[in-house]
Amino acid sequence: MKKLTFLALGLCLLTLNALAQPGGDAAYVKDNYIKYEYQVPMRDGIKLFTSVYVPKDTSKKYPIMMDRTPYSVAPYGADKYKGSLGPSSLFLHDKYIFVYQDVRGRWMSEGIFREMTPELEQHKTNKDVDEGTDTYDTIDWLIKNIPNNTGKVGAWGISYPGFFTTTCLLSRHPALVAASPQAPMSDLYRDDAFHNGAFMLAANFSFYPFFTNRQDNKPTQARGSELKYGTEDGYEYYMKMGSVKNSNKPQYYNDTIKLWNEMLDHPNYDQHWKDRKVLPHLHDIKTATLVTGGWYDAEDLYGAINTYKTLVKNNPATPIYFAMGPWVHGGWARGAGDHLGDVDFGGPTGPFYREKIEFAFFSHYLKGTDTDIPKVSTFETGLNQWKTYKTWPPKEAEDKNLYLLPGGKLSFNAPKASSGPDEFVSDPTKPVPFISETDLDMKREYMTADQRFAESRPDVLSYQTDVLDKDITLAGNIWANLKVSTTGTDADWVVKVIDVYPDSAKNNKFTGQGVYMSHYEQMVRSEAMRGKFRKSFEFPVAFTPGQVSPVNFELQDVLHTFKKGHRIMVQVQSTWFPLIDRNPQRFEDIMKARDSDFQKATNKVYSTKENPSYLKVRVIPGE
Repeated sequence: MKKLTFLALGLCLLTLNALAQPGGDAAYVKDNYIKYEYQVPMRDGIKLFTSVYVPKDTSKKYPIMMDRTPYSVAPYGADKYKGSLGPSSLFLHDKYIFVYQDVRGRWMSEGIFREMTPELEQHKTNKDVDEGTDTYDTIDWLIKNIPNNTGKVGAWGISYPGFFTTTCLLSRHPALVAASPQAPMSDLYRDDAFHNGAFMLAANFSFYPFFTNRQDNKPTQARGSELKYGTEDGYEYYMKMGSVKNSNKPQYYNDTIKLWNEMLDHPNYDQHWKDRKVLPHLHDIKTATLVTGGWYDAEDLYGAINTYKTLVKNNPATPIYFAMGPWVHGGWARGAGDHLGDVDFGGPTGPFYREKIEFAFFSHYLKGTDTDIPKVSTFETGLNQWKTYKTWPPKEAEDKNLYLLPGGKLSFNAPKASSGPDEFVSDPTKPVPFISETDLDMKREYMTADQRFAESRPDVLSYQTDVLDKDITLAGNIWANLKVSTTGTDADWVVKVIDVYPDSAKNNKFTGQGVYMSHYEQMVRSEAMRGKFRKSFEFPVAFTPGQVSPVNFELQDVLHTFKKGHRIMVQVQSTWFPLIDRNPQRFEDIMKARDSDFQKATNKVYSTKENPSYLKVRVIPGE
């Protein structure tokens, strides 16, 4: 087992906007731009630290590109420059005025930080502030005080900065003509913190010590600390920690991290989370918007997909664009994007997005260049090709049910007879890892990783089709509709959709050492559901032991072709560790569970005519 690198990868991706691009960009920035630093006043008197990079060539005017971030606009000091500017080096060389701002309560900005600041629908006084008003005040100050600007502003950001880009839209400032929320957080209960009530343990536990650099009104350049794990074995580390409540013992957090405790104090979808959901506020938007995400974004897949869908639904007259590629969280911003783990995507995908979609979008709306960007640009995995549509999901996609059948079969034909359920013993003291036990290092490659290690476990149920006699393309969201029972009073349900390669599949240049693509089981989509939330995320309900219950939940969208000669597989399990925390399998507040509360349970999945279990999928006909 290897190092706990999941968060390290995440932090690198989250701070992409502050990193240098390859090549000689650092020297170009200093040669062609002058840096200024300002404390920009907000309507309530708070000042936000803002770095502005202005082209030295003053013979013409430039549009403004703005990134509002909680991850620091470093380096600080008017004589200290970023290694690159803008979403990519294409912007740097095309010349814009680049603006970076520490959001309220973070780093060198004044104020108190609030996790995903609740947005207000009305602002009656100057004390009624949110990220929308902060953006409005910032834009208004910039266009009035920065020389040689054209009066047009664009905004972009990835992950948490993606959320702040979404809230830029809520400023509704007329100068904001283009924005690109990328992997935007939209609802913490469905994005980073929880997935259908299941707590995303590993990513969150590693993140908050770094993120919490201050919780007061005192600007600082000091960074948060990093955890001292004392081991390179993540699975073992979290097993030794035990129940989530143990995270506040002295050897871990010692009850010092406010934002962590906010999550532990709110395991249900209560008002705390509802206030932080930005999607209901996305109405009356006039700004052209490009929403970007990755099919293998482990953090904010929900945010990208649902930000797009909400914007399109609520703002039919506004130009809304959508781009999804075969990327991890932020993977489109740099690098080739030609593979993930062992899986080859047939060539570079990142450069195409950066030039033909992102750069073309902002150039058109900020500089008036010609463009013909499709409203929806999506990469079709499996066949490894870009596809364009007018809407997402494609209107031609048809709903079909993919049934779990006795004997480990999977078919588009419903069960015709009755049979006994499939069952397994779920033991939270021996949870199923989310990636091979021989390579448990928190890699984001788990989103496409080989699932043969899980198929061999007795606590994982596997169902697969016969060998496909034609290509089958899934386009859109997937819904799991399970009929289950448990001997406990609570249980998690994890569903994975898998592309099983044929025996004839050959290794590619990215195939890992000791791995064979022959019969490779590539995960295509997966999701967890905490069973007590099956009826309501707000009001959990216990299972009655032994009673058959429906458990329905969304696995989110895909665009993937299972090629002729492959098989489709579905796996069902009740632990997925340490990606999600362990369920004691008894009805209680899991955030307060004791180590002694964890118990074995026998979980059953039914696949009969009376109680069918199936996935509702969208299939493009003729493909």
